[in-house]
Amino acid sequence: MPGPLSLSNRALALQPSLTLAIGARAKALQKQGIDVCSLSAGEPDFGTPDFIVEATIKALTDGITRYGPAAGDPDLRDAIAQKLSFENNIPTKFEQVLVTNGGKQAIYNLFQVLLNPGDEVIIPAPYWLSYPEIVRLAGGKPVPVPSPASDGFGLDLELIEQSITPATKVLVLNSPGNPTGRVLSLSELEGLATLVRKHPNLMVMSDEIYEYLLDQGQSHHSFAAVAPDLKHRCFVVNGFAKGWAMTGWRLGYLSGDSMVIKAAAALQSQSTSNVCSFAQRGALAALQGSRDCVREMAASYNTRREELCVGLQQIEGITLVPPRGAFYAFPRLPDAVSDSLAFCERALEEEGLAIVPGGAFGDDRCVRLSCAVSRETIAEGLSRFNRLLART
Repeated sequence: MPGPLSLSNRALALQPSLTLAIGARAKALQKQGIDVCSLSAGEPDFGTPDFIVEATIKALTDGITRYGPAAGDPDLRDAIAQKLSFENNIPTKFEQVLVTNGGKQAIYNLFQVLLNPGDEVIIPAPYWLSYPEIVRLAGGKPVPVPSPASDGFGLDLELIEQSITPATKVLVLNSPGNPTGRVLSLSELEGLATLVRKHPNLMVMSDEIYEYLLDQGQSHHSFAAVAPDLKHRCFVVNGFAKGWAMTGWRLGYLSGDSMVIKAAAALQSQSTSNVCSFAQRGALAALQGSRDCVREMAASYNTRREELCVGLQQIEGITLVPPRGAFYAFPRLPDAVSDSLAFCERALEEEGLAIVPGGAFGDDRCVRLSCAVSRETIAEGLSRFNRLLART
């Protein structure tokens, strides 16, 4: 009789994505006929713009259905390089770009080729929940550095520097940020650049997936453009999911030092190989087309983000650092609430409200709410949230 199956230590230590799990749970309850109001969405509620879809359909009818280069369609790689060079002020060549299956694979590939067992990665908290898990999968050690709501989620440069050890390999940046919606200022990035210059072995990964989703008066600055002398140590992660409402297309990219990109492409060639060939033609159309659709979506999020924030600020016991980008709010719960997961479980069970616990993002005193839903859903969600807090 065969013995019991066993999993690897890597698999046993892996934590599944809580945001995906909550979204799936909410959809399952809705299918059962249960009234669920979900503010857990981590994706745009718009359809992909028609001109992108049409370009993809044309690629299909033109027979763009075969294997392609593992590193990506040459035309798309060149268009991304041009975008980074002229839009983000980061001079980039074709060979410095890798097209990936979403931004998540770009991060995964980067850490797999950079990290050795025990290497440390500094991650300001709150953070996107997948960063620590992807670091661990590469054998690295995530080192969260708090930037709490009480300090406006501002980066503590002294604390970051105190966290740097001989084992530190990478510093992670994310602006606009998930879950806080915070946008790093030019002065903050200049301060970080001064810090990074003092540590010649420290690399920087800048996740810029929400770069187009900015509140009025806000500007996005790429770290590699702020500190061009550090460009050889900087890696940009981005994609098409948020700006063009293409989450299901799984189209991201990684850019940086050509030697690292070559290694990441080799890894991709032995894992997933190329991204869907005809979908890449849609991404090419996105880059070459008008940005009007992106601006219209960003303006809609600005309106709804403001409504969500105004509603939250009117709830007794809630403290909110107003988000200035992305489509989230990350309010701090009243002092009586110390377990964000238990609170969110109550929200779903008692009010049919799906929100995401802040503990998954490195801050157990907060919860994440999304405004990538209708204005009616925002209003209903705020009502349910308020009712639950009144009983807490």
